[in-house]
Amino acid sequence: MPKRKIVVVITARPSYSRVKTVLSAIQNHSDLELQLVVAASALLDRYGSAVNYIEKDGFTIAAKVFNVLEGENLTAAAKTTGIGILELSTVFDNLKPDIVVTVADRFETMATAIAASYMNIPLAHIQGGEVTGNIDEKVRHAITKLADYHFVASENAKERVIKLGEDPEMVFNTGCPSIDLADEVLLSKTLHFDPYEKYGGVGAKPNLSEGYLVVMQHPVTTEYQDSRKHIEATLEAIHKLNKPTLWFWPNVDAGADGTSTGIRAFREQHQLPNVHFFKNMEGKDFLQLLQHSDCLIGNSSVGIRECAFLGVPVVNIGSRQNRRDRGGNSIDVDYCQDRIEEAILDSVERGKSISSSIYGDGNAGTQIAELLNELPLQFHKTITY
Repeated sequence: MPKRKIVVVITARPSYSRVKTVLSAIQNHSDLELQLVVAASALLDRYGSAVNYIEKDGFTIAAKVFNVLEGENLTAAAKTTGIGILELSTVFDNLKPDIVVTVADRFETMATAIAASYMNIPLAHIQGGEVTGNIDEKVRHAITKLADYHFVASENAKERVIKLGEDPEMVFNTGCPSIDLADEVLLSKTLHFDPYEKYGGVGAKPNLSEGYLVVMQHPVTTEYQDSRKHIEATLEAIHKLNKPTLWFWPNVDAGADGTSTGIRAFREQHQLPNVHFFKNMEGKDFLQLLQHSDCLIGNSSVGIRECAFLGVPVVNIGSRQNRRDRGGNSIDVDYCQDRIEEAILDSVERGKSISSSIYGDGNAGTQIAELLNELPLQFHKTITY
């Protein structure tokens, strides 16, 4: 029998680390053929050129789709999605996959889901069924209704997908594939690389030997007009604390321009003598950096998922991760300088928490590859409601 062809579409830098172990498991499976498509901001240098890490890791890219429209606002996001549908439809027509895999909830993933669905290609969705405080939730649930197979990351997510009317026999709690990578660094005793030497970046080069903070804060698409004000509260808090800090650039979401402008303007005014900025980092290196940090500050889902597994303290700012399942490692605050400062100091003093397996135990990639091999090929819904 011919190998079953599996297209996986990577559209942003977080998506790659989310599914790296899935890609490896598909590539190593004797009955599967990986067809990797890289699109959108994963191809852009200003957001860290995730494609470089993908190629460095030895994955062959079957197609590249340049579909990001400049603007970093709601109109640009909508039009980027439309361009993605057009381009990905051509890619799928050329590759003729048996199954298309889409990841999580970004606006670019909607293009993947729509193109596959209208072409009668079975669609698998990773990380459906979760709830958050912005437009990602709409996108995530919409993709759930388009998808034929659901590889969710928690029991609550599984129950939610089933409540949405999906066939329970097609909903699988595999855990989150990003936890597979976190499991590999969980027991690392020291930081095994020099982040400045390996990744460059800009700004000061603070001494990390006595502890450091990590910041990753993205704009919130439903509050994008306030993105500059939001980031300034965090900048003020970090500046006042004056602790060694490694800061990562935001995603390409609407409002990213306000976030980026706020960072640049603040940096020019205050110099930030204890802060270094990075565009991107290999997934495993980033998790190792988090593992040995004192605290993660911002609103990235890595604080809710991987940091919960690693036991790393997190100060989660704002509404972006509202209602997402939590481990015991995070403190939620609003966009208030004083509250952010207080939460950071409390988190650092409290130290590491017990590892949480709420998002899996480190075996998701292998499980998902095996399911992609075994599941019947279908692109129709079984009515369960």
